[in-house]
Amino acid sequence: MNFTGKILLADDEAHIRKFIGILVRRLGTPAVIEAREGQEAVDLFIRESPDLVLLDISMPGLDGLQALAAIRQADPEAVVIMLTSMTNRKSIDECLRLGATAYLRKDLPHLEILAELEKIIGEIFGDAVAGPAPVS
Repeated sequence: MNFTGKILLADDEAHIRKFIGILVRRLGTPAVIEAREGQEAVDLFIRESPDLVLLDISMPGLDGLQALAAIRQADPEAVVIMLTSMTNRKSIDECLRLGATAYLRKDLPHLEILAELEKIIGEIFGDAVAGPAPVS
């Protein structure tokens, strides 16, 4: 895979942003923009028009569900993958009801997260990301 789009990565924990950022860069050469909380994610989404949003559910202030609703209101076609370490089915169902494209457990082993990201991105963007990932 060679994903070269722009990704907005929103999580209130710096180590999670770094970890997920490293993983998405293994899928190609995306531009990664980071947000520390929900309102910042919404503002960056509106300003930067990313191809993909990776959005944590649990954040202080404007949480992921509220940010998702605002992002989908700004762009009903936005591709948003929710990040969660919760297995709460109600929260996941609410994300999907609000228009999340998918959700991803961020507490999985890194190779599983990478495989899931590759699968989801491949399904969404198809041939636009075909080809081998760059060697790092």
